[in-house]
Amino acid sequence: MTFSVVAIDPKTKALGVAVSTAVPAVGSAVPHVEEGVGAIATQAQTNIFYGVEGLKLLKKGLSPKEALDGLLSRDPGRKKRQVVVVDVQGRTAVFTGRETVEWKGHIVRKDCAVAGNMLVGRQVLEAMAETFVMEKGELAERLLRALEAGQEAGGDKRGRMSAALRVADKRWKSEARPVLDVRVDAHPDPVKELRRVYVISREYFQVSE
Repeated sequence: MTFSVVAIDPKTKALGVAVSTAVPAVGSAVPHVEEGVGAIATQAQTNIFYGVEGLKLLKKGLSPKEALDGLLSRDPGRKKRQVVVVDVQGRTAVFTGRETVEWKGHIVRKDCAVAGNMLVGRQVLEAMAETFVMEKGELAERLLRALEAGQEAGGDKRGRMSAALRVADKRWKSEARPVLDVRVDAHPDPVKELRRVYVISREYFQVSE
């Protein structure tokens, strides 16, 4: 019921997730990010266990595949899950359960992975992956442009409701705000609104390009 992109900037080691869906408050459950560790999106029938425990396992030194395989083995509802993991070394692991709703799937590209379920079609993920790879600049902007491309390609086939951008990037970091966390919890055009809030946040916190 969601489309997301999870990625790393190999130069700065920034990590992040951008996501949108047709249910409220996607930012409270799907994206999980920790500086120097990794980024995870847990979606379809979302279980935040994958995000919380997944980051802990990455921090202990497990690879994304090892961490994801271990979590899936402990989850009787895994056939209804979709999970994307990227670690600080740029390694990736993705799982799309057989019982997630069509159209469903994932695509892995250099430094990123995109995934979605209950989409209008594969073109959503193709647009996201191509846009992320082609875009230049900081990670937050690339993630947001990829999300916008996914929405323009049709997005969630049920409609639109919420969107979120969560990024661990040193240029955003402060003692009080270690992670950029921008959310739109309920809006008729959430991805467009997420862009508006993101721009305001950049200006307010005086983040350089």
